[in-house]
Amino acid sequence: MNTDKKGLFVRDDGINLMYTFFLVSSLFLLWGVCNGMIDVMDKHFQEELSLTKSQSAWVQFAHYLGYFLMSIPAGWLATKLGYKFGIIAGLLIVALGGFWFIPATHISTLVHVGRVSPNMAFVAFLVGVCAIATGLTFLETIANPYTTVLGDARYAATRINLAQSCNGIGWICGPIIGSVFFYSKDTLGRSTGSQTLYIPYVAIAVIVIVLAAIFFFAKVPDIKTEDDYHLDDSAPGTSHSIWQHPHFVMAVAAQFFYVAAQAGIFSFFINYMTAEVPAIPASWGSAMTKLSLHSGFLQNWLSGWFEVNKYGMGALSDKGASNMASLGFVCFLVGRFTGAGLLKKFSAHKILGLYAVLNVAATFLVFCKLGWLSVACVFLSYFFMSIMFPTIFALGIFGLGARAKRASSYIVMAIMGGAILPKLMGYVADKFDMSRGFIVPMFCFAFVAFYGFNWPKFAKAESLHGVRAGAGH
Repeated sequence: MNTDKKGLFVRDDGINLMYTFFLVSSLFLLWGVCNGMIDVMDKHFQEELSLTKSQSAWVQFAHYLGYFLMSIPAGWLATKLGYKFGIIAGLLIVALGGFWFIPATHISTLVHVGRVSPNMAFVAFLVGVCAIATGLTFLETIANPYTTVLGDARYAATRINLAQSCNGIGWICGPIIGSVFFYSKDTLGRSTGSQTLYIPYVAIAVIVIVLAAIFFFAKVPDIKTEDDYHLDDSAPGTSHSIWQHPHFVMAVAAQFFYVAAQAGIFSFFINYMTAEVPAIPASWGSAMTKLSLHSGFLQNWLSGWFEVNKYGMGALSDKGASNMASLGFVCFLVGRFTGAGLLKKFSAHKILGLYAVLNVAATFLVFCKLGWLSVACVFLSYFFMSIMFPTIFALGIFGLGARAKRASSYIVMAIMGGAILPKLMGYVADKFDMSRGFIVPMFCFAFVAFYGFNWPKFAKAESLHGVRAGAGH
């Protein structure tokens, strides 16, 4: 029971929490799918409603507004209800948001007969996006800190990164689902995305209701985290405010800038791939067509990836770029798994700082418009973003004891960065081009690097739970 494998999910009292960990990890898969679909939705509305890149970023604004509005109530309810019933509450809210897409789709169909304006249809979908995000806020506020206490405290960052790997799997599936339902066409080549957009969301609503029932009957213990800073100490003169701990305050800021960068890159990925990728030989499209003839599934999935111009050169279509986003999330997932291994060997704050610096370099090379090198750097940015959210989370709630739930609600609130900065990135892209827009996430990653390398000074700790850098666990 003292081995690394056992210690990962076994607490000091000998209780094995592996089943609980995997059950909670299913929530990460859920919101990964939801976020993955959101990230390929912008281009759909740009085409359907003739929106600019900056205007389409209202999708991200509505999504992250839900996090901002509900993070504090979610943290409060998590404290009152405990982990289990807080999760159930979040799942039921997600279900309500998913079912809302049925009337939203009906409103959208009225646009084609002139009974409602395109803006009203857009707002109807944004309401559904925001509603689902409010439910996801409950899940993220609770599940992220919960994974850090489901075993030996030394492996808090490792566990949250492993759980977030399920999030990465969901993010791979999300763009594929989006390409099928958001960018589908009928036999005449007309877009049917507005009519089929509701289908995956209704499916999610049904799935989360089943998950809520499973959690209701499952054993989900309410575990108190270690109070390293003695915040629960009632002695006179002891600080009871989490805001007097710089490592937490700076984590909120770092999460704000990280999610801002992530949301901008994810949401404008399709725009970048359809506008900035060098010309593609038409033979690539022919090769994919021949490949697809061997499988009906491949034929359905690969058809329509490329659009060929009069010069015989091709470019990725919206559908092709949406599917390529899944490749980006494969890089993201690989980064999560390999990062979880590195975090067992090296200090979490150093890995965070290193990955952030590498992402500063990657986004700068995208900004420089260096052809295929810049395209490769977009995918590299996915890899180096992989460990940032969970690692910032684990570093931010380090040692806060019972107040970790409240602290996590503020860190989740910082996700609001994903609502604000993408609009700036979209504005830069509208004014110049999509490559130049990457200057915005570049500065965001620079701040994350600053937090990572300075975390020991902020936390007054050598590393997470005192594990020395470079030491094996």
